[in-house]
Amino acid sequence: MKRRSFFGKTTATIMGLGLSTSSFANTRDKKPFKVCATIDQNKVSFYSEVINESIKVVHITDTHLFKDDERGIPYQEFSKRMAKAYNETTHFQTREKTNPEEAFEQALAFAKEVNADVITLIGDLFSFPSEAAIEWVLSKLEATGIPYIYTAGNHDWHYEGMEGTLETLRDTWIEKRLLPLYQGNHPLMSAYDIKGIRFLAIDNSTYQINKEQLAFFKEQVASGIPLVLLVHIPMYAPGKDVWFGCGNPNWGAATDRGFKVERRPKWPESGHTQTTLDFHKEVFDAPNLLGIFAGHIHRNSIEVIKGKPQIVSDDNASGAYLDIDFLPMDAQDRKLLN
Repeated sequence: MKRRSFFGKTTATIMGLGLSTSSFANTRDKKPFKVCATIDQNKVSFYSEVINESIKVVHITDTHLFKDDERGIPYQEFSKRMAKAYNETTHFQTREKTNPEEAFEQALAFAKEVNADVITLIGDLFSFPSEAAIEWVLSKLEATGIPYIYTAGNHDWHYEGMEGTLETLRDTWIEKRLLPLYQGNHPLMSAYDIKGIRFLAIDNSTYQINKEQLAFFKEQVASGIPLVLLVHIPMYAPGKDVWFGCGNPNWGAATDRGFKVERRPKWPESGHTQTTLDFHKEVFDAPNLLGIFAGHIHRNSIEVIKGKPQIVSDDNASGAYLDIDFLPMDAQDRKLLN
């Protein structure tokens, strides 16, 4: 797929009780929003003075579905390792045996039970881009009746051993298989307004950010609208390993120990592009960014960088998901932040 074909499409979707871009056209307050986040196991409560209505989010990442059928037979050379990787898992809470299909359905059932405003699907729903698995997910999501946001993870579009650059392979399998999950929105960057908060889904599944994505993020910051960033691969935080790879100064060929197993191109000798490093700086300098939600590493994590919390979810393949509430602050709690 030619990357230019992604552009020119609508990148902002108004969902639920969202506010239009024009509502904030003159907002240029550079004072950082004050945020308070509390976490108890997989329950996240997120408070800010700019949240006016409660928003319930169910955050799902790393389901690693391996469903396939006869259509996948021609691709078994490229799918065979990951087709066996998550056939049976251990539930992160009960320690009972489970599997990705069961775990995904349980997460969706919870979203319906709590009447979630949105489900965020932040990458590696699939272990490889199987038509059967993608169709199954689409049918399950449609049955919930709940709006959802999707951005790809590094496995969603990766057939191991298939020739091509990461960017080319991503473009190819987005067009051939994943495109319906984006609901007409830009696959690499899109914005969704929900009750006055703008959720940005930015695809960093190659560990890198391109110039168009950086420009898009800067435009969102300039709007002044309260933002939440959704990325599959966590943003680098000091002290974290290389899998916190977006903007990690240690990311590159010297630290790439997985390329042989995953049968993909080795990370570049030069490390990150300057654009990716600039994106990392823009993210943590953004005064209207409330926080970041990610996945990829298959364990819960929280980092705070320049006052911005990044919350990473455990893998849904093992039954995990995040139950997130964005909540207005009580008057007594506002005093804590003043």
